[in-house]
Amino acid sequence: MTTQLTTVDVAIVGAGFAGLYALHKMREIGLTAKVFEAADDVGGVWHWNRYPGARCDVQSLEYSYSFSGALEQEWDWTERYATQPEILAYLRHVADRFDLRRDIAFETRVASAHFDEQTNLWNVQTECGSQVLARFCIMASGSLSVTRLPDFPGIKTFSGAIYHTGDWPHRGIDFSGKHVAVVGTGSSGVQSIPIIASQAAHTTVFQRTPNFVVSAKNRHLESAEKAAWKAKYTNYRTLAKRVGSLYDFSDKRATDLVESDREAELARRWDAGGVNFVHAFNDIFTDQDANDAAANFVRARIREIVEDPDVAERLCPTDHPIGTKRICVGSDYYATYNRANVTLVDLRATPIIAVTATAIRTTEAISDVDVIVCATGYDALTGALARIDIRGRNGLALIDKWTSGPRNYLGLMSADFPNLFVITGPGSPSVLVNMVVGIEQHVDWIADCITNLAANKAVTIEPTEAAEDAWVQRVNDEADQTLFPKANSWYNGSNIEGKPRVFLPFVGGIGRYRDICDTVAANGYAGFTIR
Repeated sequence: MTTQLTTVDVAIVGAGFAGLYALHKMREIGLTAKVFEAADDVGGVWHWNRYPGARCDVQSLEYSYSFSGALEQEWDWTERYATQPEILAYLRHVADRFDLRRDIAFETRVASAHFDEQTNLWNVQTECGSQVLARFCIMASGSLSVTRLPDFPGIKTFSGAIYHTGDWPHRGIDFSGKHVAVVGTGSSGVQSIPIIASQAAHTTVFQRTPNFVVSAKNRHLESAEKAAWKAKYTNYRTLAKRVGSLYDFSDKRATDLVESDREAELARRWDAGGVNFVHAFNDIFTDQDANDAAANFVRARIREIVEDPDVAERLCPTDHPIGTKRICVGSDYYATYNRANVTLVDLRATPIIAVTATAIRTTEAISDVDVIVCATGYDALTGALARIDIRGRNGLALIDKWTSGPRNYLGLMSADFPNLFVITGPGSPSVLVNMVVGIEQHVDWIADCITNLAANKAVTIEPTEAAEDAWVQRVNDEADQTLFPKANSWYNGSNIEGKPRVFLPFVGGIGRYRDICDTVAANGYAGFTIR
């Protein structure tokens, strides 16, 4: 195999929302860039997540780029919550409109990225043998891009099809006449189960942890509503930079309201649908009593909707405060369990002990199945970085440095890894805000940083260990002031066996985080060593 060697200013890994904007921005500041994408097209997570019912839980008019006013005006979203095909079409449009594809290597997975201390260049090598030398390396590899498959005994002997919601076939799957097992009841399970159940002869849902689900109340967008948004996009974007998603944030504490007023507000938000429900009071994430009020309201709705009292109780979450695991937004999820062709299996009461060629066995029963759908989540925030052999000064491997949990400064850079930037990774607001808002903030900060280096004829930048230690402590301290640590979730790596339990995202909000990053830059990149 002949190695192809290319030299560019910036190497970018990933061509989803983050990678596409990073490429556009690097060109804008006059740099050459090369993007590596494992898929055969742009889209990132929206390229792979093609499972039935896949859609975003941030409203479509917000879940889009703000860097181009013309783009905002010309794109026409059709639903309140966009489906996967529509989001993918949008990203393909962006790639074409800004002529991004010519600098993207598709079907090209990065194997390694090593920093050369003699040349101060990153040597990025792909699995297909190409090689790029770059001054800067930007990891836009995604927060939720490495799928997690269950390792049930005997699963490799299963003779039917096994699908993961995060790596769904590009062809349509017909479940007609099939006995389908769905393992997992997180966001992708909640979205896909009602649709699969409407098609399949029988659907057996294997649930380990029940999750709180609020209705999407999805609908088509009227022309007048879209026009009103487009007329005020500048105002909306300015606000989003401070708050992330444009939720209806309450300024009231639950503890300041009488019970009837609390119930009325929760009912109003429940009927409206969406994540706004968990912002009914400003102390839901910090006060257990406030959280209990919201959680009990949802449990009461589950008991109203689900006809079988035993099934309803098994669907009621009791092991974590509401919102401390990613709140699920679905359509007809709880009502699906009233169907005669749907069975719920509680894996905490009756664990899976084996998978055979044609069935799943628990400690109590055998379920004959033709298809297994794994809605079992991801190795979040760090998984995509760990999959690549990233080495900094003195050959230090990032995976070794992060053995006890990710260590970085501002969630952007890690000591001993000069000129290596991570977009929406651990230590940043990331998955706790509208991802597109977080991505644009990160990319803009990185572009300003690189521009500053050039203006000062500097070669490298990396955090000091002291700044890194202080940031890691701050991320944990901020989380400890909330109820988030009470949940076993992918926010803290609890879904991956052997993964260090460390709260990964910054919970302090995108507005405060933006101010911190801007202050660091304004103070001559305090906490960084510039050579």
